[in-house]
Amino acid sequence: MCRHRWWPLRVQGPFLCPAVSTETEGATINEPRINERIRVPEVRLVGPAGEQVGIVRIEDALRLAQEADLDLVEVAPNSRPPVAKLMDYGKFKYEAAVKAREARRNQANTEIKEMRFRLKIDDHDYETKKGHVVRFLKGGDKVKVTIMFRGREQSRPEMGRRLLMKLAEEVAEYAVVENAPNQEGRNMSLVLGPLKKKAEAKEEQRKAREAQKAAAGAEREARRAPRTGAVPVADAEVAEVAEVAEVAEVEVAETAEAVPAAKATPKAAPKPKAAPKPKAAPKPRPASGK
Repeated sequence: MCRHRWWPLRVQGPFLCPAVSTETEGATINEPRINERIRVPEVRLVGPAGEQVGIVRIEDALRLAQEADLDLVEVAPNSRPPVAKLMDYGKFKYEAAVKAREARRNQANTEIKEMRFRLKIDDHDYETKKGHVVRFLKGGDKVKVTIMFRGREQSRPEMGRRLLMKLAEEVAEYAVVENAPNQEGRNMSLVLGPLKKKAEAKEEQRKAREAQKAAAGAEREARRAPRTGAVPVADAEVAEVAEVAEVAEVEVAETAEAVPAAKATPKAAPKPKAAPKPKAAPKPRPASGK
């Protein structure tokens, strides 16, 4: 069934729906034709290393591709005759997908940030807003600096121009002046462009974040080490511990030598026991008066 509503559904025979083609059936429209899908009598053949083989018949080109275990890919279908190249089509598609993914990841759209100043701005506000301008420029974005005139300030545009050029000179390390100060009504604008591209600025910021995370992790490990006993011992401490162990071994050896000498010494003769004292005679009892 044809997908187009205006196409007559009862038509049969050699007529084909314009959305379907026999040549591209089974292949996507954006992909080139390869191998048997190339339906031309002859092609201008290019070798795997880019060498020019010449105009050959399609049968011979397919035979060369089969012998080299490669694919015949039509790289320029609009040429006369079409240009075909011998290559590994699977590897070619993979490398193209990797390049496209890298390009999408590195792609970054530059934005235009706007910062507004007053003609009579104090020093503190000026430094604060200049810091924002520097931050935008480091991030790879353009900055449009605008000075708004009020009342009689419109009669002194040179003061606004001097203020804008002063700012441009102070941020010259990060930016270049793309549009000179231009007055439009009550506003005067200056456009500053970053020296680094958006992708480069994002890559530097990513590396800075990774370095900061690594430093924070090392600091956490250093704080955790004393509690777990994982503090590395210095060389001086190792030498001191070895010396103490050696002294302890010497003391143990001296103690072991002194113990057998103490066992070999004869024991002193026991002292004679003193003779028991004689018991006193019992006193006579007094005679009773009876």
